[in-house]
Order: sequence, then structure tokens, then C-alpha cells
Amino acid sequence: MSAVVISGTGLYQPPHTITNAELVQAFNAYVDLQNAQNAAQIEAGEREPLAHSSVEFIEKASGIKQRYVMDKSGVLDPHRMYPRFTPRADDELSLMAEIAVDACHKAMAAAGKKPEDIDAVICGASNMQRAYPAVAVEIQQALGINGYAFDMNVACSTATFAMEQAVNALRAGSAKCVLVVNPEITSAHQEWRDRDCHFIFGDVATASVVELAETATSADQWEVLGTKLATQFSNNIRNNFGFMNRCEDTDPNARDKTFRQEGRKVFKEVVPIAAAHIESHLAALSVEPTAVRRYWLHQANQSMNQLVVKRLIGGEAGADVAPLILDEYANTSSAGVVIAFHKHHADMAKGDVGVLCSFGAGYSVGSVVIRKR
Repeated sequence: MSAVVISGTGLYQPPHTITNAELVQAFNAYVDLQNAQNAAQIEAGEREPLAHSSVEFIEKASGIKQRYVMDKSGVLDPHRMYPRFTPRADDELSLMAEIAVDACHKAMAAAGKKPEDIDAVICGASNMQRAYPAVAVEIQQALGINGYAFDMNVACSTATFAMEQAVNALRAGSAKCVLVVNPEITSAHQEWRDRDCHFIFGDVATASVVELAETATSADQWEVLGTKLATQFSNNIRNNFGFMNRCEDTDPNARDKTFRQEGRKVFKEVVPIAAAHIESHLAALSVEPTAVRRYWLHQANQSMNQLVVKRLIGGEAGADVAPLILDEYANTSSAGVVIAFHKHHADMAKGDVGVLCSFGAGYSVGSVVIRKR
């Protein structure tokens, strides 16, 4: 088979930062307002009072210290508690496409690619801004790329799943260079009013150029040794927002219309699934887990990542082996694994092997094993 490489990545970072202290202050103000509003029911025992959050709780539960967002004021308004975006006309570039294009320009520059060099665009994210036309096609037009484009969604695993689709297209001959982009405006589906998850997500966009080795010209090339995908149905991470909601006559603002999860169940079930997935993928490639120079894992939970790597290498792994960007960016769904690679691969030497692995709702797990050329 023709050799395929990742030859460039790009990162768009939103302009606003929300620290845990800021988030807790807004959340606790919201809690106080709700408890005061429902004081009679609480007093009568008809409902439980909402509990305050804390910086200590957030950092112990996740390892997150801050997050980047597209809008800060709406999220921190205790009377609103979600972003405030300005509608755009149909002939204007959508917000999701705008941040995607920024990341794409950076990835293309890193790979030394012009629009005419790219044959396809795959846009993958946990939520799309609209059903159609595809956001990927809008991005394609904004970049001046010919060929084809499509959207896809496998929640937090979308980046690795999209990379396999890119690799398959390259090896099948339907493209020579594919742009994979992951614009994640997760602040829009985050439930900022739920203590158990109000701190989890942040916004970002990443892009990766995946191409045939024979066309690659960048100094930073990573050969794809193999890709592996797996899914297993679970309701433990779910979002019921969709186009049929109005037909069901349900409340569009109901709790199930935003992100929700059974965190403890997810932790208990996903860690062994992810570790076994990576182990079997490496075995198929005759690579020992201890021979992997670096693991770029999905950025959802610090303890989860540490335990996955511990199962693989049989001991504790520091930030050099499994770097975390979670503390700065929070969970950015599909983009997290690409951010980790983007920011933590420059020190690796020719021949070093690394693993990108994402895992999330579905359950879905995707891994891409790469080697520095």
C-alpha cells in the first residue's frame, strides 16, 4: 500500500478564557437564584436544593483549570448560563466554518499545501451547526478547494475516525491529499447549570493534512502505520437534541437536550475498552506498548488517561509519555487528541512511534499509530 503521512496540523484558539474561579462564581450565583426562587418547594420537601460547586471539586474530578470559549458573557451570566451568539445571514460564513477555516489555513501552511493541492475536506465534530448544507462543503468553498467534502459525527472520536476515512480515500486512489478539520463549539451543547458537568467543555478547532507520502514536502511528516476503529452502544453519554424534537412536542430546553453523562459508569467502562483497543492495535502492528514514545489520548479526564496508559505500560506514566492539555483547554471533544499531538510532538526523533487515541460517546474508540519520518 502507498505510504500515508500526517504532514501538518493547525489550531484555532478562541479569544476568551474562563477560569475555574470565574465559572464557580457564576454557577454558585445561579444556584442561589434558583434556590431562592424555589424556596417554598424546598422547604416543603418537594424538591432538593441545588448544591454549590468549587474550584477544588472541579480540579479533583477532572484536572481542568480553565477553558477557552467563543463567548464568555453569556456563560457567566447567572440568569442565562449559556453562550450568546449573533445570528448570521445565509450568505455569511457560519461561525463553525469560520473557526474551521482558521485552523485549516494553519495546517495547510504547516504542510506547505495550497488549495489546489487538496482533494477532499472531512469536517468532524460532536455537533454540527446545521443539518445542511454540510459545513464541510462551506469550508471547502471558503478555502477555494475543488473535489468533495462531507460532515461526520462520532462524538469525541470523530477526529481519529475521520483520519481513517482520509487514509482509506488516499489508499483507494480517490484523493492524494485530504484535509481533516474538527471545529468544536462545545460550549453550545454543554449544560452549564449542572454541577456534575458544568466545567467539562471548552471551544476550539483543529485541522490535519493527511496525504500520500509521495506528495508530502513538509519537514514534519508522520507515517500512518495503521488505524483501528470500534464502537459499542451505550447510553451513558447522550444528547437528545435533534430535528425531531419539535415533532415530539418536547421542551427544547429540557435537560436531555444538552450533554449529559453517567460519569462514574463511563470511567469504569471506557478505561478497559480504550486500553484493550490500543493494546490489540499495537499487537497487530508488532509494536510493544512500552516501545511507544508518546500517547496522545482523548482529553476528557486526567485520571482516566493516566489509568489507560498505566494498563498499557504496566506503571505510572508522566506528561512526557502521555501529555495533557486538559488543564488549559478542558474537554474539546474530537479536537482534544489533535491538540495534544499539535502541541507535544516537536521533541520526538526520527523513528519514534506514537499513538493518537480518542474515546467517547457511542461508545466509540479510534486509534492512529504513527511514526516520525
